[in-house]
Amino acid sequence: MSNLAEQERYYAYEEFLAMEYDGKRYEYIDGEIYAMAMPSATHGRISGELFRQLANFLRGKTCKVYQSSLDVKLNIFNKIIGVVPDILVLCDKSKIKNDKFIDGAPDFIIEILSFSNSEVTKHDTDTKLKWYRVAGVKEYWIVNHILKTVQVYILENGKYIFNSYSDDDMIPVHTLEGCEINLAEVFHDITVEEDVINQNIINALRASGVNLSDEQVEKAVKILESEE
Repeated sequence: MSNLAEQERYYAYEEFLAMEYDGKRYEYIDGEIYAMAMPSATHGRISGELFRQLANFLRGKTCKVYQSSLDVKLNIFNKIIGVVPDILVLCDKSKIKNDKFIDGAPDFIIEILSFSNSEVTKHDTDTKLKWYRVAGVKEYWIVNHILKTVQVYILENGKYIFNSYSDDDMIPVHTLEGCEINLAEVFHDITVEEDVINQNIINALRASGVNLSDEQVEKAVKILESEE
């Protein structure tokens, strides 16, 4: 994640929402605007399958799922943070303001890691993890397509309780009673070969800050190095 070049002044959140970005994604942190990594084809396929399963479950229900279509405004430590989650579930429709953004924490957020940029990867696994916890996001998932794992964080008494799932698991969605996500479908036909594999990706994995065992990291690095 990088600050927009030549930014010389403070931007109000309303200005950020009104800007034209030519299809690119940006986030807002206390008056400054940051460029996000462009999603890959693999990212899009994973996001689409997660959205499909959630949308099917939520059909006819109060809670709704959104796919990178709404900005989220969070007030954290007296700062305004504007993020664009890959997928979110919102159960309180009153938080949607002017059909443009969500004012307050969604119930459930999913971010899909981009390994093309170590700074962006760490933003999802470290910075956003802290923001979402403080803001009161009840459930946060971090999807890692290289390891085919999902890191799940459930908010309990102001702290996140962590669990990890792999590609042959069914994940219960804590915030949606009775909902389960089939990871075999999410990662179906997803291969590392589809992405550009280089040393930057390996470095991003090592610096990601995701709660992975040494064995998982070693496995991922070997996979990536074998593709070089």
